[in-house]
Amino acid sequence: MEKRETMTKNPPAAKPPKDRTDEMAFLDHLEELRWHIIKGLGGIGLGIIVAFIFGDFFVDKVMLGPTDSDFIVYRLLGIDAIDLTLQSRKLPGQFFTYWGTLIVLGGIIGSPILFYQIWAFIAPALESSEKWKTRGHTLFITFFFLLGVAFGYFVLVPFALQFFTQFQISDAIHNDFDINEYFSSLTMWVLSCGVIFQLPVLSYFLSKFGLLTPEFLKNYRRHAIIFCFILSAFLTPPDPVSQILIAIPLILLFQLSVWVSKIAVRKRKKELDKAFGDA
Repeated sequence: MEKRETMTKNPPAAKPPKDRTDEMAFLDHLEELRWHIIKGLGGIGLGIIVAFIFGDFFVDKVMLGPTDSDFIVYRLLGIDAIDLTLQSRKLPGQFFTYWGTLIVLGGIIGSPILFYQIWAFIAPALESSEKWKTRGHTLFITFFFLLGVAFGYFVLVPFALQFFTQFQISDAIHNDFDINEYFSSLTMWVLSCGVIFQLPVLSYFLSKFGLLTPEFLKNYRRHAIIFCFILSAFLTPPDPVSQILIAIPLILLFQLSVWVSKIAVRKRKKELDKAFGDA
Protein backbone atom coordinates (compact mmCIF):
# COMPACT_ATOMS: atom_id res chain seq x y z
CA MET A 1 0.00 0.00 0.00
CA GLU A 2 2.72 2.44 0.91
CA LYS A 3 4.52 1.72 -2.37
CA ARG A 4 1.31 2.26 -4.34
CA GLU A 5 0.58 5.51 -2.54
CA THR A 6 4.12 6.73 -3.22
CA MET A 7 3.72 6.03 -6.94
CA THR A 8 0.42 7.86 -6.91
CA LYS A 9 1.82 10.91 -5.17
CA ASN A 10 4.96 11.01 -7.30
CA PRO A 11 3.97 10.19 -10.88
CA PRO A 12 6.83 9.74 -13.38
CA ALA A 13 8.09 13.02 -14.77
CA ALA A 14 6.78 13.87 -18.21
CA LYS A 15 9.29 13.83 -21.05
CA PRO A 16 10.31 17.30 -22.18
CA PRO A 17 8.91 18.31 -25.55
CA LYS A 18 11.25 17.54 -28.45
CA ASP A 19 13.31 20.49 -29.60
CA ARG A 20 12.32 21.24 -33.20
CA THR A 21 15.15 23.70 -33.86
CA ASP A 22 17.35 21.18 -35.68
CA GLU A 23 14.38 19.85 -37.63
CA MET A 24 13.34 23.33 -38.74
CA ALA A 25 16.94 24.22 -39.68
CA PHE A 26 17.13 21.08 -41.84
CA LEU A 27 13.84 21.92 -43.54
CA ASP A 28 15.04 25.47 -44.14
CA HIS A 29 18.16 24.13 -45.85
CA LEU A 30 16.04 21.85 -48.01
CA GLU A 31 13.84 24.78 -48.98
CA GLU A 32 16.88 26.88 -49.82
CA LEU A 33 18.35 24.02 -51.88
CA ARG A 34 15.06 23.65 -53.72
CA TRP A 35 15.06 27.31 -54.75
CA HIS A 36 18.70 27.18 -55.86
CA ILE A 37 17.92 24.13 -57.99
CA ILE A 38 14.87 25.85 -59.47
CA LYS A 39 16.92 28.94 -60.33
CA GLY A 40 19.70 26.80 -61.81
CA LEU A 41 17.20 24.90 -63.95
CA GLY A 42 15.73 28.26 -64.92
CA GLY A 43 19.16 29.19 -66.29
CA ILE A 44 19.20 25.94 -68.26
CA GLY A 45 15.73 26.83 -69.54
CA LEU A 46 16.98 30.22 -70.74
CA GLY A 47 19.85 28.46 -72.49
CA ILE A 48 17.41 26.13 -74.23
CA ILE A 49 15.37 29.15 -75.38
CA VAL A 50 18.53 30.72 -76.85
CA ALA A 51 19.40 27.41 -78.52
CA PHE A 52 15.86 27.20 -79.93
CA ILE A 53 16.02 30.73 -81.36
CA PHE A 54 19.25 29.88 -83.18
CA GLY A 55 18.24 26.25 -83.72
CA ASP A 56 18.99 26.09 -87.45
CA PHE A 57 22.51 27.45 -86.93
CA PHE A 58 23.28 25.08 -84.04
CA VAL A 59 22.02 22.02 -85.92
CA ASP A 60 23.57 22.78 -89.33
CA LYS A 61 26.84 24.40 -88.27
CA VAL A 62 27.56 23.01 -84.79
CA MET A 63 26.09 19.53 -84.55
CA LEU A 64 26.44 18.58 -88.23
CA GLY A 65 29.56 20.66 -88.87
CA PRO A 66 32.03 17.79 -88.25
CA THR A 67 30.20 15.61 -90.80
CA ASP A 68 31.41 17.88 -93.63
CA SER A 69 34.91 17.28 -95.02
CA ASP A 70 35.27 21.08 -95.40
CA PHE A 71 34.92 21.56 -91.62
CA ILE A 72 37.55 24.18 -90.77
CA VAL A 73 39.00 22.14 -87.90
CA TYR A 74 40.03 19.37 -90.32
CA ARG A 75 42.15 21.83 -92.25
CA LEU A 76 43.67 23.31 -89.10
CA LEU A 77 44.58 19.89 -87.69
CA GLY A 78 45.76 18.54 -91.04
CA ILE A 79 43.20 15.71 -91.11
CA ASP A 80 42.47 14.11 -94.49
CA ALA A 81 38.71 14.10 -94.00
CA ILE A 82 35.83 12.60 -95.94
CA ASP A 83 32.13 13.37 -95.72
CA LEU A 84 30.16 11.52 -93.07
CA THR A 85 26.84 10.04 -94.22
CA LEU A 86 24.00 10.06 -91.70
CA GLN A 87 20.67 8.28 -91.84
CA SER A 88 17.56 8.35 -89.70
CA ARG A 89 16.54 4.71 -89.22
CA LYS A 90 13.81 5.38 -86.65
CA LEU A 91 10.55 7.20 -87.22
CA PRO A 92 11.12 9.89 -84.52
CA GLY A 93 14.92 9.84 -85.04
CA GLN A 94 15.31 13.37 -86.37
CA PHE A 95 12.75 14.73 -83.90
CA PHE A 96 14.62 13.40 -80.87
CA THR A 97 17.97 14.42 -82.32
CA TYR A 98 16.76 17.98 -82.90
CA TRP A 99 15.40 18.46 -79.40
CA GLY A 100 18.29 16.58 -77.86
CA THR A 101 20.67 18.99 -79.56
CA LEU A 102 18.78 21.99 -78.23
CA ILE A 103 18.67 20.58 -74.68
CA VAL A 104 22.40 19.76 -74.59
CA LEU A 105 23.42 23.10 -76.10
CA GLY A 106 20.97 24.89 -73.82
CA GLY A 107 22.54 23.13 -70.85
CA ILE A 108 26.00 24.26 -71.93
CA ILE A 109 24.82 27.84 -72.50
CA GLY A 110 22.99 27.97 -69.16
CA SER A 111 25.71 26.11 -67.21
CA PRO A 112 27.18 29.31 -65.64
CA ILE A 113 23.85 30.05 -63.94
CA LEU A 114 23.54 26.45 -62.74
CA PHE A 115 27.12 26.46 -61.39
CA TYR A 116 26.51 29.79 -59.65
CA GLN A 117 23.34 28.55 -57.92
CA ILE A 118 25.00 25.32 -56.78
CA TRP A 119 28.01 27.15 -55.40
CA ALA A 120 25.84 29.85 -53.81
CA PHE A 121 24.22 27.07 -51.75
CA ILE A 122 27.49 25.30 -50.86
CA ALA A 123 29.75 28.31 -50.19
CA PRO A 124 28.22 29.58 -46.89
CA ALA A 125 28.79 26.17 -45.27
CA LEU A 126 32.42 26.05 -46.36
CA GLU A 127 33.94 29.47 -45.94
CA SER A 128 32.40 32.79 -46.91
CA SER A 129 29.10 33.79 -48.44
CA GLU A 130 30.52 36.94 -50.01
CA LYS A 131 29.08 37.32 -53.50
CA TRP A 132 32.38 38.24 -55.14
CA LYS A 133 33.91 34.96 -53.98
CA THR A 134 30.92 32.99 -55.21
CA ARG A 135 31.14 34.69 -58.60
CA GLY A 136 34.88 34.12 -58.78
CA HIS A 137 34.51 30.41 -58.03
CA THR A 138 31.68 30.18 -60.56
CA LEU A 139 33.91 31.71 -63.25
CA PHE A 140 36.67 29.29 -62.27
CA ILE A 141 34.39 26.27 -62.65
CA THR A 142 32.69 27.54 -65.81
CA PHE A 143 35.97 28.39 -67.54
CA PHE A 144 37.37 24.88 -67.23
CA PHE A 145 34.06 23.26 -68.12
CA LEU A 146 33.74 25.31 -71.33
CA LEU A 147 37.43 24.78 -72.06
CA GLY A 148 36.87 21.02 -71.83
CA VAL A 149 33.77 21.24 -74.04
CA ALA A 150 35.75 23.21 -76.64
CA PHE A 151 38.61 20.71 -76.47
CA GLY A 152 36.23 17.81 -76.96
CA TYR A 153 34.45 19.44 -79.90
CA PHE A 154 37.45 20.89 -81.74
CA VAL A 155 40.07 18.20 -81.02
CA LEU A 156 38.61 14.89 -79.87
CA VAL A 157 35.51 14.79 -82.09
CA PRO A 158 37.31 15.40 -85.44
CA PHE A 159 39.86 12.62 -84.87
CA ALA A 160 37.30 10.14 -83.57
CA LEU A 161 34.73 10.81 -86.29
CA GLN A 162 37.17 10.52 -89.16
CA PHE A 163 38.70 7.36 -87.76
CA PHE A 164 35.36 5.58 -87.50
CA THR A 165 34.18 7.03 -90.81
CA GLN A 166 37.20 5.73 -92.72
CA PHE A 167 37.54 2.41 -90.88
CA GLN A 168 36.30 -0.53 -92.99
CA ILE A 169 36.77 -4.26 -92.56
CA SER A 170 35.53 -4.86 -96.10
CA ASP A 171 34.74 -2.83 -99.22
CA ALA A 172 31.34 -4.49 -99.26
CA ILE A 173 30.37 -2.66 -96.07
CA HIS A 174 29.57 1.06 -96.21
CA ASN A 175 29.67 3.35 -93.19
CA ASP A 176 26.24 4.97 -93.06
CA PHE A 177 25.69 5.99 -89.44
CA ASP A 178 22.43 6.45 -87.60
CA ILE A 179 21.80 10.05 -86.59
CA ASN A 180 20.88 9.07 -83.02
CA GLU A 181 24.15 7.17 -82.57
CA TYR A 182 26.05 10.11 -84.00
CA PHE A 183 24.39 12.55 -81.61
CA SER A 184 24.94 10.26 -78.59
CA SER A 185 28.64 9.79 -79.39
CA LEU A 186 29.18 13.50 -80.02
CA THR A 187 27.46 14.43 -76.76
CA MET A 188 29.38 11.83 -74.74
CA TRP A 189 32.79 12.95 -76.07
CA VAL A 190 32.13 16.64 -75.56
CA LEU A 191 30.57 16.44 -72.09
CA SER A 192 33.15 13.90 -70.92
CA CYS A 193 35.91 16.37 -71.73
CA GLY A 194 33.98 19.09 -69.89
CA VAL A 195 33.90 16.91 -66.76
CA ILE A 196 37.55 15.81 -67.09
CA PHE A 197 38.68 19.43 -67.33
CA GLN A 198 37.27 20.01 -63.85
CA LEU A 199 40.43 18.38 -62.47
CA PRO A 200 42.10 21.73 -61.56
CA VAL A 201 38.85 22.85 -59.90
CA LEU A 202 38.69 19.65 -57.87
CA SER A 203 42.38 19.98 -56.98
CA TYR A 204 41.88 23.56 -55.77
CA PHE A 205 38.95 22.88 -53.46
CA LEU A 206 40.31 19.62 -52.05
CA SER A 207 43.62 21.35 -51.32
CA LYS A 208 41.89 24.37 -49.81
CA PHE A 209 40.07 22.15 -47.34
CA GLY A 210 43.18 20.18 -46.45
CA LEU A 211 42.20 16.97 -48.23
CA LEU A 212 44.91 17.14 -50.91
CA THR A 213 48.50 18.39 -51.11
CA PRO A 214 50.79 19.16 -54.06
CA GLU A 215 53.32 16.71 -52.61
CA PHE A 216 50.76 13.91 -52.95
CA LEU A 217 50.15 14.82 -56.59
CA LYS A 218 53.88 14.96 -57.30
CA ASN A 219 54.45 11.54 -55.75
CA TYR A 220 51.85 10.03 -58.04
CA ARG A 221 52.79 11.99 -61.17
CA ARG A 222 54.02 8.88 -63.01
CA HIS A 223 50.83 7.03 -62.20
CA ALA A 224 48.83 10.03 -63.41
CA ILE A 225 50.71 10.12 -66.72
CA ILE A 226 49.96 6.44 -67.31
CA PHE A 227 46.33 7.06 -66.40
CA CYS A 228 46.19 9.96 -68.90
CA PHE A 229 47.31 7.64 -71.71
CA ILE A 230 44.80 5.00 -70.64
CA LEU A 231 42.02 7.58 -70.53
CA SER A 232 43.00 8.97 -73.94
CA ALA A 233 42.96 5.42 -75.34
CA PHE A 234 39.46 5.00 -73.93
CA LEU A 235 38.18 8.31 -75.35
CA THR A 236 39.84 8.09 -78.77
CA PRO A 237 39.92 5.48 -81.50
CA PRO A 238 42.92 3.08 -81.59
CA ASP A 239 45.09 5.57 -83.42
CA PRO A 240 48.47 6.44 -81.77
CA VAL A 241 48.51 9.98 -83.17
CA SER A 242 45.09 10.91 -81.80
CA GLN A 243 45.83 9.21 -78.48
CA ILE A 244 49.02 11.23 -78.02
CA LEU A 245 47.26 14.46 -79.03
CA ILE A 246 44.61 13.81 -76.36
CA ALA A 247 47.03 12.55 -73.68
CA ILE A 248 49.35 15.58 -73.85
CA PRO A 249 46.64 18.12 -72.84
CA LEU A 250 45.51 15.77 -70.07
CA ILE A 251 49.06 15.61 -68.71
CA LEU A 252 49.31 19.40 -68.87
CA LEU A 253 45.98 19.56 -67.07
CA PHE A 254 47.38 17.38 -64.28
CA GLN A 255 50.46 19.59 -64.00
CA LEU A 256 48.19 22.62 -63.79
CA SER A 257 46.34 20.86 -60.96
CA VAL A 258 49.64 20.55 -59.05
CA TRP A 259 50.25 24.28 -59.45
CA VAL A 260 46.68 25.12 -58.43
CA SER A 261 47.05 22.87 -55.39
CA LYS A 262 50.12 24.85 -54.30
CA ILE A 263 48.16 28.10 -54.49
CA ALA A 264 45.25 26.63 -52.50
CA VAL A 265 47.53 25.21 -49.79
CA ARG A 266 49.36 28.53 -49.48
CA LYS A 267 46.04 30.38 -49.20
CA ARG A 268 44.78 27.91 -46.59
CA LYS A 269 47.95 28.38 -44.52
CA LYS A 270 47.53 32.16 -44.54
CA GLU A 271 43.90 31.87 -43.45
CA LEU A 272 44.80 29.49 -40.61
CA ASP A 273 47.67 31.72 -39.44
CA LYS A 274 45.34 34.71 -39.44
CA ALA A 275 42.63 32.80 -37.53
CA PHE A 276 45.07 31.62 -34.83
CA GLY A 277 46.64 35.06 -34.69
CA ASP A 278 43.28 36.71 -34.03
CA ALA A 279 42.52 34.11 -31.38
